[in-house]
Amino acid sequence: MNSAPAPVLKVCGATAPHDIEVLAAAGADHVGLWHGVPGGRADLTGPGLAALAAAARATGALEPVLVTFLADPDALADAARRSGVTHLQLHAYQRPDMVRALRAALPDAVLIKVLHLAPDGGCVERPLIKAYARAGADLFLFDAATGDGRVGSTGVRLAGRQVTALADRCPLPFWLAGGLDPASSADYADVAAHPGFRGIDVDTAARDAAGRFTPDAVADLARAWGTARHAAPAVRTS
Repeated sequence: MNSAPAPVLKVCGATAPHDIEVLAAAGADHVGLWHGVPGGRADLTGPGLAALAAAARATGALEPVLVTFLADPDALADAARRSGVTHLQLHAYQRPDMVRALRAALPDAVLIKVLHLAPDGGCVERPLIKAYARAGADLFLFDAATGDGRVGSTGVRLAGRQVTALADRCPLPFWLAGGLDPASSADYADVAAHPGFRGIDVDTAARDAAGRFTPDAVADLARAWGTARHAAPAVRTS
């Protein structure tokens, strides 16, 4: 019997101090702050990133995560230092050598590399999984890539069997994204039982019809998925 930590709940796309207040009060563990996401609806300037990251840390509950499409390790390391963010989520298709350079620049950071699963179950980064781990990634995030090539906040749900098959190949733990909501937790029982599972990443499911984060929506997610601030650590078999 191995004791695994309770999974975390990361909610992505905060753009205002009120968002931070709602997420912290309702039970989120991490907040995703977009920076370097060209055309993204929640993309923040450098000062905006720094301000919301500071607000998240001040809650004593939320860990800010810089979510980016940037592939320039120097620019990204500078943004992390200026904002004080220590968790960085690399979306898009950054190469292992970029991860290696970022690790050298930020030796104490937590580097989260997104792996994109296509509708047919393929994963573009599959041949690079071990290279990412050797380069210094700490965690993978499994998310959907659509048939037309869109990545990030697509709302497309992954098949549980796809997720567990990829997780079995990964030398690092993982978060899960892709159209998750409270009800879908039952569909991912095998994923949640995987020894590498560490949490979920959501956006739309934490919002109301007008696109605003709501306490009830966030709390429902936390309860349904048994995340860290709502459940004792689970005991799972390996």
